[in-house]
Amino acid sequence: MAKLVAALGIAHAPGVTGWIDKSPKSEQDAVLAGYAAFHERMEALRPDVVIGVANDHLLNFPMENIPDFCVGIGDHWSGPAPWFRNWLNVPDYAIQGHRELGRTLVRESARAGINHAFAEQLLFDDNWSVPLMFLFPRYDVRFVPIHMNPIVPPVPTAERCLQVGAQIARIVQAFPGNERVVLMGTGGLSHDPGGPDYFTVHEDFDRWFMDLLTTGDLERVKREVTFEKLLTGGDGGAGELLAWLVAMGAAAELGRPQAESVFYVPSVPMRCGMGGSYWDLS
Repeated sequence: MAKLVAALGIAHAPGVTGWIDKSPKSEQDAVLAGYAAFHERMEALRPDVVIGVANDHLLNFPMENIPDFCVGIGDHWSGPAPWFRNWLNVPDYAIQGHRELGRTLVRESARAGINHAFAEQLLFDDNWSVPLMFLFPRYDVRFVPIHMNPIVPPVPTAERCLQVGAQIARIVQAFPGNERVVLMGTGGLSHDPGGPDYFTVHEDFDRWFMDLLTTGDLERVKREVTFEKLLTGGDGGAGELLAWLVAMGAAAELGRPQAESVFYVPSVPMRCGMGGSYWDLS
């Protein structure tokens, strides 16, 4: 059977590729070292498949019709979407999909009472372009993207995100084959693109959230991570952290809910709290 070997949550802010040079050298070094630490772990794990969960950024779905989760079932993916190329400063890339695993995620989740949309084609922006470039620069893994809605109410609750993650873990562990799988939630930390907090990083909020993940306390997560609380980290961006809770739910299903905080850098020039959490499931 396949095996879920790690779960992680990591920022995907475009500033780290698009305008990192606007930040102090100390911030640049710390952020790049943080991504490098994740890359080293992926090199050691050598996963065959990455399942990603991240904000769709209204790129594929209109504001009035956004599914909670949409699983990509295509055979091939590419990015960044044309509008994002210059802004992101990420070279064009292509990555192989995993149709059968994607279809299995949709089918078996539905049987468990969790209904996901699915799509053959999806456009990619910073949601995948940033973390894939840093963590898998050879693009030599198979990729199953799951685009979610963490910003336009009603959004999935913390409890629902944990449930989705737990179901993903169950599906992966029962999937026939010997694939080694990583679940990667991307987004956050505090940021507010184009909003009143666009040039603000809420360090207290970021540290509260990352510290909460280290406790492994699912009941506390369900209580405290409300949509209203996420808005205090930036009402246009901090909701993306719900993707990290999908990763936490998967780790908890395998008995390892406590995350490791790998790095955190509050960077106003990058217009985002930059950081990452990790669950070792190997």
